[in-house]
Amino acid sequence: MREEYLLAALRMGAGADPVPEGVSAAARAVFGLRVPGGVPAGPVDLPVPPGARSSPEAGTAQAGVRRFSANDLVIDVETAVTGGRLEVAGQVSPAPGPDARIEVRTPHIAKVRAPSGSGHFAVAGLPPGWVSVVCHRPGHPPVFTRWIHVHP
Repeated sequence: MREEYLLAALRMGAGADPVPEGVSAAARAVFGLRVPGGVPAGPVDLPVPPGARSSPEAGTAQAGVRRFSANDLVIDVETAVTGGRLEVAGQVSPAPGPDARIEVRTPHIAKVRAPSGSGHFAVAGLPPGWVSVVCHRPGHPPVFTRWIHVHP
């Protein structure tokens, strides 16, 4: 079969077969995880983690430590699984201010914390899996990290 015939057959089949309910449900669930009006923070290379916890060896980044940046805001995130539960610690810099909130999200649960005066935050007891961090600051759009997959 030539490529153009295969593509034509696929186009015809797409109109005849409905989308499976499981696929539709998954698409709706993913749509609910978005941050409307938010700004995505892109990953930044991090040779040495200056944030939440110190590195075991000078010049090396710990596994589970990631940095994200957008709109002059830096979000350092460290993840660990302890006792089968996910722990997330991090720092937002510059410190986002007294009315800011840090939201640590999984597909099933979100926990909100007020950052310390230096921008540190921590959440424990989450299920291992996918996690994202959102910084909410009054007068600014929320800044969010991409989803990180954390497994034991």
